[in-house]
Amino acid sequence: MERFFTSLMGSMPRSAELMRARRLVSAGRMEQAAYDELVERQTAEVIAFQESLGLDVIVSGELGRDNYVSFISDKLGGVTQMSMAEMMDYIEDKQAFDEMLDILDVPAVSIRNAICTGPLAYREGIALDELRMMKRCTTRPVKVTLPGPYLVTRSMWLPGVSTRGYATKEDLGEAVLDVYRQEVEALQAAGADIIQFDEPVLTEVVFTEGKTRTFMCAALSQRKDPTEELEFAGHLIERAVGFVDPARSMSCVHVCRGNWSRNEEILLTGPYTPLIDLFARARPQMLALEFSTPRAGELSAFLADQRIQGRFALGLGVMNPRADETEPVEGMVAAGRMAAEALGAGRVALNPDCGFATFSSRPVNAYPAIERKVGNMVRAAALLREEFCG
Repeated sequence: MERFFTSLMGSMPRSAELMRARRLVSAGRMEQAAYDELVERQTAEVIAFQESLGLDVIVSGELGRDNYVSFISDKLGGVTQMSMAEMMDYIEDKQAFDEMLDILDVPAVSIRNAICTGPLAYREGIALDELRMMKRCTTRPVKVTLPGPYLVTRSMWLPGVSTRGYATKEDLGEAVLDVYRQEVEALQAAGADIIQFDEPVLTEVVFTEGKTRTFMCAALSQRKDPTEELEFAGHLIERAVGFVDPARSMSCVHVCRGNWSRNEEILLTGPYTPLIDLFARARPQMLALEFSTPRAGELSAFLADQRIQGRFALGLGVMNPRADETEPVEGMVAAGRMAAEALGAGRVALNPDCGFATFSSRPVNAYPAIERKVGNMVRAAALLREEFCG
């Protein structure tokens, strides 16, 4: 990859036309083939948008996904998408969960979880269709974004339901790994340049002192001890990353603090320090991390940690996807320079902190603001290449 290459994290806002089509398909009033054609046409538009801005690595925009993880219910056998009302029958403290949704500014209508309801079966891929669309639409390097194996395992496990397929969550995790082995093989065969595993729940584990407060998963009362939970997560992520042949694709792990709301006060805060041992165990070639706001701690402290030195490339988050304000080029260059001086110019890329639409029905920003923000990021990367590469 080019030094200081630029890319987006994954999700992009969906059009009103696409959202309406999704509802029609669900109601049986639109053929799936017509919907798929619309998704591909609008994916091509999102890719052209990225190319027009000068981004080096292209993402699909995840337009066909209802949200960042529950879409897998359409991709795997043994998985059923359940509404909050359906899940509530199995959640012990229903009142506390309702209160949590209110505090976290999460629209209950946006939450549909993919729940394991039987033995998993790999069909025709998880993100393979998105990769094939990208390859048809661009000749630039492409990045495939996948919900990470820990996120998938934890979100799919619902006590009282998932035991129909697996006795324990650990057993489900091993089945998820088998699915990911097949998916990575298919993605590499189809020409994925970067395979990114998204693991946003990791920060919930280390910053909530064992008191689960995430809406992201059905397993609300499972594994509250952070040490035990990180061991479980580390095992799954290490295995999944290990499936990626580094001679064919770059492996990447993306960790944020949740970016579903524009209200900064209700989002998690804390440095990446508690996760560095897990990163070192998993050994992805790149870490894509958020650093554009103080919520992630000081970039300088992260870069100074000896466990980081020489181990990873850094996808440096230099843009807050939830803010309308356009980050100045100078600030992005300063952050990129700091990272390059610590890690080497060949180990730094620039990206937003996260995607622009965690939920398809509730994007955190709009295309005019995205265009301004990404434009500045691309200009910052060009200045960094000039400074470090001549």
